[in-house]
Amino acid sequence: MGTLASARRRLAATAAEPYGGVLSRALLNDLGIDRKAVAREVAAERWLLVGSHTVLTNTGVMGERAGRWRAVWECGPDVALDGVSALHAAGVRGFDEMCVHVSASRERHRRPVDGVRVHRVTRVSNEIVTAGVPRVRPAIAAVRAAHWATSDRQAALLLVLPVQQRIVTGSQLVAATESVHGRRRRQLVRQLVRDVADGAQSLGELDFAALCRRRGLPAPDRQVVRQSPRGRVYLDVRWSTLRLVVEIDGAGHRWGLAVTDDNLRQNRVVIGGDVVLRFDLVGLRLTPDEFMDQVCQAH
Repeated sequence: MGTLASARRRLAATAAEPYGGVLSRALLNDLGIDRKAVAREVAAERWLLVGSHTVLTNTGVMGERAGRWRAVWECGPDVALDGVSALHAAGVRGFDEMCVHVSASRERHRRPVDGVRVHRVTRVSNEIVTAGVPRVRPAIAAVRAAHWATSDRQAALLLVLPVQQRIVTGSQLVAATESVHGRRRRQLVRQLVRDVADGAQSLGELDFAALCRRRGLPAPDRQVVRQSPRGRVYLDVRWSTLRLVVEIDGAGHRWGLAVTDDNLRQNRVVIGGDVVLRFDLVGLRLTPDEFMDQVCQAH
């Protein structure tokens, strides 16, 4: 009996490796390990029950991968990681979240699961990646995460990070906003996605001109051309008589070698005698008053 039990434990430990050390009761049954065998291992303090359907095949602490599988198994069929948790599973880093977010179709009622946040959604065609733990595709997950965020600032971060880290493209985010219609901050999310996808370009400059009008500032010149040793340099906006320049950075301005080009350009303008204020377009959306206070002070 002891030899058989030891063999089953080794079999379970090997099977649990791809799942971070956990197995569902269904997978255990497939291995020939029934509820009584599980109960004996738990009573002997070799395994831990971490839910109604999930067993940890050791007595350590569940890691991130194990927690994801537990969330899916405990919440039942038609469940997938979504929002921040789907972004983490896709490789996005730079944002921490204590609970696991999953989504399920609206038709099913889900019982509460400790440490898991269940969102009832209308599924989009082909939105779930089934390789590994079931998860929503990153672009859709990012848009949903922005709608579920606790603040506008957090929403912006969750849209910017996956693009900056090359997990999704701007065009994929735009497409996702056409199919995912959140209840919160719908207009802001659409605007932020366009900003992230398009960069500053004319959109940010036109919006900045409108902010200047509201503050009673004269309209600045846009796309001012300056000559440099490396050729023409285009400044986003400039008040020529004041020698005041405002640069409006889209999300892509701080990627790769773009930061080097931006620094060289700004240094040349400053050496030439201009004051340069640098704003990012996403920040301008979230806290326009603080940015415009600085413009007024410089003006």
